[in-house]
Amino acid sequence: MIFITLGTQDKPFTRLLDRVEKLLETKKIKTRVVVQAGCTKYESKYMEIFELLPMDEFEKLIASCDILITHGGVGSIVTGLKKNKKVIAVARRKKYGEHTNDHQLQIIKEFSKKGFIIPVEDVNDLERALKKASTFQPKEYKSNTEKMVKTVEEQIERLY
Repeated sequence: MIFITLGTQDKPFTRLLDRVEKLLETKKIKTRVVVQAGCTKYESKYMEIFELLPMDEFEKLIASCDILITHGGVGSIVTGLKKNKKVIAVARRKKYGEHTNDHQLQIIKEFSKKGFIIPVEDVNDLERALKKASTFQPKEYKSNTEKMVKTVEEQIERLY
């Protein structure tokens, strides 16, 4: 199963769903596709689309998916990596009215450069990314949260 999450941005991200719909229609994708679309309104013949899922349902879908396709938000990418999922990331772009700037391009570039995810710059490359996912072995993701918390605590202690 492929799980797609588009984040909570208040701008639509139909460009990605249009491409997935086409791949489903032409049988290039032959598996179940579930989407948490957020504010993106979309009608599909092939995908199961939900606006927002309860957290437990969202986590079940992440846990059971074979591939996570997501926008370029750090939280969504890291959620997939923590669950050892193959993550394909597609940036929301300013020029398409999907975001206010193009910071997601840089986020995706950095995660990709480190071997964590499969990047997609052009939605027409999504089919190629899906093929790559069959053999892709993402680098193990290790959170830096504990180190960051310790650093902040040390800085606070210095102040007091």
